[in-house]
Formats: sequence, structure tokens, C-alpha cells
Amino acid sequence: MATEINNSKRAWSVLIVSTLAFTVCFMVWMMFGVIGIPIKKMLDLNSTQFGLLMATPVLTGSLIRVPLGIWTDRFGGRIVMAVLMAITVPAIWMMGYATQFWHFLVIGLFVGLAGGSFSVGTPYVARWFPRNKQGTAMGIYGAGNSGSAVNKFVAPVLLVAFGWTMVPQVYAVIMLGTLVLFWFFSYSDPAHLVPHSMSFTDQLKALKDPKVVKYCQYYSIVFGGYVALALWMVQYYVGEFGLDIRVAALLAACFSLPGGVLRAFGGILSDKYGAHSVTWWVLWVSWICLFLLSYPQTDFSIMTVAGMKTFHIGLNVYLFTVLMFILGIAFAFGKASVFKYISDDYSHNIGTISGIVGLAGGLGGFVLPIMFGALMDLTGIRSSAFMLMYGVVWVSLIWMYWTEVRNREVMGKNDGALSTAA
Repeated sequence: MATEINNSKRAWSVLIVSTLAFTVCFMVWMMFGVIGIPIKKMLDLNSTQFGLLMATPVLTGSLIRVPLGIWTDRFGGRIVMAVLMAITVPAIWMMGYATQFWHFLVIGLFVGLAGGSFSVGTPYVARWFPRNKQGTAMGIYGAGNSGSAVNKFVAPVLLVAFGWTMVPQVYAVIMLGTLVLFWFFSYSDPAHLVPHSMSFTDQLKALKDPKVVKYCQYYSIVFGGYVALALWMVQYYVGEFGLDIRVAALLAACFSLPGGVLRAFGGILSDKYGAHSVTWWVLWVSWICLFLLSYPQTDFSIMTVAGMKTFHIGLNVYLFTVLMFILGIAFAFGKASVFKYISDDYSHNIGTISGIVGLAGGLGGFVLPIMFGALMDLTGIRSSAFMLMYGVVWVSLIWMYWTEVRNREVMGKNDGALSTAA
């Protein structure tokens, strides 16, 4: 009994400090979502260059996820997370001294390593809990995505008061302090390690599994789309509605905050109803929201019996924010449900699979901001970003219908038992 209580205390301690570490890492990872606006003005960047600037940290944070997941299986999450956080501190500090576009791109690649923390913490915390609680544990840990919202609260205040260069310097200090807390309140358990007889090649064979490819597609929407929109929304509010950067960041947090915090609730729902049911409804809610968000501000004239009349169709800032809030909730639930799929299907290899799926999601977060910028430069329509996302969600809905929905009951009593069907 005493051993069980001690293990339970350790499990919750690991979960709490790991979630804190992930929140700070995500805050740093999303830094360009706010400081990118004055940098864009300083360097006179076009929308495509701005998209590349914001997406650069996402690239390394994505590419490093597979090896980080494997190393977590092999060496344990505590040591891998601590080393990862320590490496990012100098790069974050140096960001404040960059003056040219290539400086930001190169330093951003190193700062982006912080984004790989998700593939470390997910298997690390999951293995401290029984299988029927892993969805909840991973959902709580994933709530560290709310670091994106924290960035939108903290960075604008520092930016207005001291200039944008103060933001990375303060973030470097915060990262260092979090590293110390994590090290003193986290634990290691040799029983959680993958046996050393398993080679890297054996672990990576999962890439041939079609279910893994499908989960990558889902995650490229709910996580990749979340990252891309979290980076894009502050400048969208400034450009589309003419808001001050502080107000824009506050409203953008209405998407980022529920998109992170409610991931824990998504984990609970996934444990109760099954990964499939939650993901299916997440995709439909996202599809509806993105359809409405895609419609650009439009004026059109028609001939009536009383003569020519002009009408206006478009979202005002209030309706836009409500739709983004709902979309953030949907993405939060979806991020949890995708990883519930993984814990159900690959409980023996969570680190590697979460790294692969996380890579796909991160690459979505890298590619989408660049495409948002390119579409903006090409069409001049800001809502083209949502048009693109709408099309991507269509692909996943069709895929999910043909591989899963036709064979099962949706949100029914038997669905949880069928959550592993492909």
C-alpha cells in the first residue's frame, strides 16, 4: 500500500512539473507569433517571408520529435527533457541580438528545439499511469499547449513596455528557472524504458503501418492547424480589423487558451467514449467553423424592383472571435483523442509513435504559415488561410468515413471498445 501511494505521488509530481515545462517550451516555441509583427516591420518583410519567419522554429521542433521519442523510450523522459531545455536557453537569449532576416532564421532553428518537448513528455507521463487513465494524463500534459496563450498575454506587455528584444531575454530566464524546478521534482523509473534489445530500425517499422499514417493526417489538422493559426492570428486581427497589438493578442488568446487548456478534458472524453467518436465530431465541428471563417468580406449589388441595392456579407470581430473560440475547443479535444488512439494501439511503443505523429503535426504547423503567407501574397484575401484549412479537414473527414465510420457505431455504448479499428 505504501509503495502504491508513493508511486501515485511521484506520478502526479511528474505530471505537474512536466506540464509546466511543456507550457514554457510551447510559450517559447510560439514567440514569433507576437514579436514577429515588429520584426516584420523592421525588416520590411512580405507575407510569405513573414510566414517563413514564424514557421522556422516549428520546423526543427517537428523534425526532432521522432528521435526525441525514441531517445525517451531508450533513456527516459527526465534526462531527455532536461537536456533539451538546457540546450534552448542560449539560443533564446541570443534572439534579442539578431538584426537581419537570416539571423532570425538560424537562431529560430535552435529555439525551435523547444517544440520537440511534446514527444518527450507524452510517453514520459503516460507510463506513470494505468492504461485507463493514460488519455487523461496525456490530455493534462498536452494542456501545456496553452503556453501559446501565455505568450500572447506576456509578450505584448514586455514588447510595449521595453521593446521586442526584451521578450526573448525574459523567456530565457523563465526557461532556465523551469529547468531547475523540473529536475528537482521529476523522477525516473527504469521499468518505463524500452528494452535495449530493440533497435532503432525495429522501432521505426511503425512508419509502414497505415494506421500511423492516418493518425498523422488527423494530427496535422488538430495540432498543425492549431500551431499555424496560433502564430497567424495576432497579425490577422491587426490587419483585418485594425486592432492594437495588445488587443489583437488578447483576442487571439481566445483561440489559443481553450486550444491548450481543454486538451485535458478531451483526454477524459476520449477515455470515456473512445478516440474515434471524439475525433469524428471534432472534424465536423472544425469543418463548420472553417467554412464560416473562410468567407471573405464581400459587398455585392443586385437589381431589385426598387432599383440597385448593395449588400455586405462578412464576419465582424465578435463573431470571428466566437468561431475561433469554438475551433480552439475542437482542436483541443482532437489533440487528446489522436493520442488516445496511440495509447490504445501502441502502448508498448508510445514514444516512437508519438514522435512520428508529432512530427506530422509539427510539419503541418511549419508548412501552413508559409502557405498562409503565399496565399495572402497571391490572392490578397486574408481568409484564404481558412479556405486552405477547410480543404484539409475535408480530406480527413472523407478518409475517416471510408476507414472507420462505415464500420462502427458513433458515440454509442460499444464505440470505446472499437477505438482501435482502422
